[in-house]
Amino acid sequence: MDSFFASVEVRERPELKGLPVVVGSDPKGGSKRGVVSTCSYEARKYGIHSTMPISQAYRLCPGAVFSPVNMKLYAGVSAGIMELLRGFAEKFQQVSVDEAYLIPGPEVRNFEEAALYALKIKDEVQRQQGITCSVGVGPNKLISKIASGFQKPDGLTVVRPEDVRDFLFPLPVSKIPGIGEKTTETLKGMGISRVEELANCQLPANKLAGM
Repeated sequence: MDSFFASVEVRERPELKGLPVVVGSDPKGGSKRGVVSTCSYEARKYGIHSTMPISQAYRLCPGAVFSPVNMKLYAGVSAGIMELLRGFAEKFQQVSVDEAYLIPGPEVRNFEEAALYALKIKDEVQRQQGITCSVGVGPNKLISKIASGFQKPDGLTVVRPEDVRDFLFPLPVSKIPGIGEKTTETLKGMGISRVEELANCQLPANKLAGM
């Protein structure tokens, strides 16, 4: 889903549409501890992002709408979305409150049909739940995961097997799930900043022996 918690808040309060919305702790004028849970794309334009201290978010955009986390509401919306997605899937795996992998049935025979199928999913999520999602279609879970974030919000990215290298290699290594800030810095110190450099790097023989 696209900025899930914030999108649900905007759905519940349409007057917030187009405004910078921050879901998290009450900043209390910038003096409160706590973090940003998520925020709308309008808020991201000010440099706000999830896990940021709420006080910093307030300093970046004091005019933002700060909304408390309402997990009961989000869990209910999530349950509806996951039930919807299961109806499209032969195999289904939920990985978080707002994200899932699915394999369609035999009626989807190629990537062109998969793209049309993904559009149907996006339309149904919008129609039934009133929020947008971004979908990645790929030959495996890793590629699909990266592709799903490639054109947010409300995006659809299809990566065919023959296009995997062209899609992945120019990307920064931080786009690979599981590679965070510390690992990114460590790899940068090794002269590795793009996926192509990581894919082509050679481990010393003594390192291989110890693995």
